[in-house]
Amino acid sequence: MADNQQNYATPSSVRSVTSYPARRGFKQGPVDPSLDHVIGVEDSIDIHCHAHEGQQDALGVAKLASKSGMKGILYKTIVGRKDPAGTVAGVRTALDSWCAEKGFTPVHVWPGSSVTQGFLSKIEPAWSAKMLNAGVVGLWMPNNTSANTLSIVGGKPSAWDKTADPKAHTEPLSWPEALKYGHYLLDDKGRLLPEIEEIFRMAHDRGAAIFFGHPTKPEFKAMAEFSQKIGFKKGVVDHPFSPFVNLTIEEMKDAASTGLWLNFTFDELSPLLGIDPANMYKAIRTIGPEHCTLSSDAGEPLFPNSVESLRLLRGYMSAFGCTVDEIYTMCTVNPAFIVGLDLTTAQRASAAV
Repeated sequence: MADNQQNYATPSSVRSVTSYPARRGFKQGPVDPSLDHVIGVEDSIDIHCHAHEGQQDALGVAKLASKSGMKGILYKTIVGRKDPAGTVAGVRTALDSWCAEKGFTPVHVWPGSSVTQGFLSKIEPAWSAKMLNAGVVGLWMPNNTSANTLSIVGGKPSAWDKTADPKAHTEPLSWPEALKYGHYLLDDKGRLLPEIEEIFRMAHDRGAAIFFGHPTKPEFKAMAEFSQKIGFKKGVVDHPFSPFVNLTIEEMKDAASTGLWLNFTFDELSPLLGIDPANMYKAIRTIGPEHCTLSSDAGEPLFPNSVESLRLLRGYMSAFGCTVDEIYTMCTVNPAFIVGLDLTTAQRASAAV
């Protein structure tokens, strides 16, 4: 069922031709390893940050973001996923107290939530309504629990079989198996399930964002068309180069033309996925920065922390040709619109209106 994968990684012999001029030409200023903050991320809003069990500490990364002059963090995942808004409220209280003591301006912190409650659980609008009522500003369609993910990289069988080895990981599942254990957003006629449409309407009414997760191409198309139908302006396409989304650059451009946001991430550039940053820059130049955001999608121990991941991602895109204003648009203006943060006139008027 998985679509043929695009190859935007490019071999080293080709990549070096474009990367060497970029790396030699980019001058951010001396990065002093002894500093207790990260330079080059000022005013950034990270709309895709992980801080759940086994990942980076939510308060710790918020402290580093505050010291580094960032503006905000949207936690996609966080410890205590049954009540992300409550957990983030605790982070906010502790952060405000710490920043007051240390003399920093605290970053804004927002909770996000999945629309699912785990493998084999039905997607229920009541769950999303509960999350939105509690203060969640971003909902994620299925990611690791999607049938598409299971068909591409497999999953942990312990998620649907409590007798399975918790350390085991399957090979990619057949499509029938993936559908048996994972979530799929369409009915037998290829239409969005009524509960998915209801979740989109709720998010639209409350000004919340919906991140499209790891959809198949038919699921992606159906969500894009429904967003356009109801005038939904906060549909976000996460890591469009990843194998779970797998859009061509032309498909990304088409998605932007329907009003969707393309959220490029450090995850895509990391060694684990290996997308050529020159191709990410090409996509941004083709789509237009006014339709794009940059975020970390970091938190796992194999990545730098989210603040450093943002520095790297911003640095790569700057090195390949994005201007200061374009970086500000993708890292501050557009993310602010997605999370509902008003920027003052002194911080520049939003280009996302």
